[in-house]
Amino acid sequence: MPTNTVSISPSPLVAHYVAELRDERTDQHRFVALATQLASMLGYEAFADLATVSAPVTTPVARDDQAKKIADEVVLVPILRAGLSLVPALQNLLPSTRLCCVGLRRNEVTLQPDIYLDGLPEDLSGCVVAILDPMLATGGSLNATIAMAKERGAHDIRALCLIAAVPGVEAVAKEHPDVRIFVAALDEVLNEHGYIVPGLGDAGDRLFGQPVR
Repeated sequence: MPTNTVSISPSPLVAHYVAELRDERTDQHRFVALATQLASMLGYEAFADLATVSAPVTTPVARDDQAKKIADEVVLVPILRAGLSLVPALQNLLPSTRLCCVGLRRNEVTLQPDIYLDGLPEDLSGCVVAILDPMLATGGSLNATIAMAKERGAHDIRALCLIAAVPGVEAVAKEHPDVRIFVAALDEVLNEHGYIVPGLGDAGDRLFGQPVR
């Protein structure tokens, strides 16, 4: 597996929260709280290399002391609908963000994504783009969203996922080896329906409830 593409959190706290997230007994309220907590923890790792500028700060005991402040605005791109769950924590973490949603619906026959919403701006050149996809299974949705961002000129793209599967990571690494994926946990396999095993089930349903059919 391409280890230069995926970064698995080494934190025992992350592992603890992932175990609770996986548990079928975890109710919706707690599931949302855990996803939020994990998003924040992944954010510290995913954005550790953001550019900074020197800025004067006046403290109670010193005037115009030089401090570092984040220079980059981060474009958050949640893949609907589950990706929305990671947004609040990252908006709280990052000093400046833009929110641009992408809607992809998995074709249950081909397991490939169908795009139904493209909320990306026309020009992403020079932007830090963070794609939010809680479950990286086959890699189809993430690959499609990365391609959309690159078509708009994005070069600094990173992805944040709660749980990823090895086949999905390998699929993304093959098409987009320049994109770094930050995950809380990495599972080995997919089942015959393309779901991550052991995974945690359908993240969207556990976060937002089953949609009205």
